[in-house]
Amino acid sequence: MDAIFTIDQIDRVAASFFKKCQKHKVWAFHAPMGAGKTTFISALCTHLGAKDTLSSPTFAIVNEYSSTSVGTLYHMDWYRLKSEGEAIDAGVEDLLNSGSYCFVEWPENAPNLLGPETLHLFLEVLDAQTRRLYIPEEQA
Repeated sequence: MDAIFTIDQIDRVAASFFKKCQKHKVWAFHAPMGAGKTTFISALCTHLGAKDTLSSPTFAIVNEYSSTSVGTLYHMDWYRLKSEGEAIDAGVEDLLNSGSYCFVEWPENAPNLLGPETLHLFLEVLDAQTRRLYIPEEQA
């Protein structure tokens, strides 16, 4: 699955990716700083009916949102993690195994916590307004 989009198309792209990939409960977003991971995850959460104010959990590591359509959503930002042990101490493992949707930024900072069922998505910056989101062929 692959999409090239601008910010005004992000809601449609988020809805499309969710429709095709909703069987996966853990989504790992790989992208450089400033690519739009938080913005895309916010669009996903809004699509799923989250009414809370959506923000990056960089300092909290995890934000929890209530969704009208799928229950609890977890938005994780592992940017500041120094080790997998720190993530475990923060309760991340329990959340990943909770059966709720978990959207993870900076998954490479604790890769061994992600199981084989994790959906890995890659977000690329094409230019100042345009992004490419794709799932590798072996996962699609």
